[in-house]
Amino acid sequence: MQDKLHTYIESLITKRKPIFEEMERYAEEHGVPIMELTGIETLLQILRIQRPAKILEIGAAIGYSAMRIADALPNSYLVTIERDENRFKQAMKNIERAGMIGQINVVQGDALEVFEKIKNEGPFDAIFVDAAKGQYLKFFEMYSPLLSENGIILTDNVLFKGLVAEDNIESKRIRNLVKKIKNYNEWLMSHSQYITTIIPVGDGLAVSKKSSI
Repeated sequence: MQDKLHTYIESLITKRKPIFEEMERYAEEHGVPIMELTGIETLLQILRIQRPAKILEIGAAIGYSAMRIADALPNSYLVTIERDENRFKQAMKNIERAGMIGQINVVQGDALEVFEKIKNEGPFDAIFVDAAKGQYLKFFEMYSPLLSENGIILTDNVLFKGLVAEDNIESKRIRNLVKKIKNYNEWLMSHSQYITTIIPVGDGLAVSKKSSI
């Protein structure tokens, strides 16, 4: 039933611009992790409602989500971080093709090592975490101080293909990664300074906002 509903919802999503559909095909063919369609559409709708002026993305890959956000919010400014050199170059090429160089600033490096470069760009109205899943808690702790008073933090892949609900996972590597994601989810949901909701779309999207209490 869930698969049928997922397919139905995806069938309702309107066609994207040619460059985005080309990037989606490239990602599928080359195994590049980008957001699932239902996930990115939900993310974009949340950001359209919030209308952040400045956004930080941790994990650019080939620039797909940053470009989708920039397209949906043409008055916004994005800073995005990418560790992998090849993906960084691909992201720069795609962003240049789309004419978004002035709107998106791509910083090459490990997000855990480039904080000093990023902090002067803040504060950010939205922070999107979509990099190494095993480091989510460290990313949140490091970059949440750069969030503006009414900002939100969005985290992708928090349901990890449903594996967070599985008890028996054969692969030790995957089992350890799932454990880290589950720990992050539990830590995030019980955080005293943030109120978080996990939306079961795409690969799971957590939306965290500072508590007013």
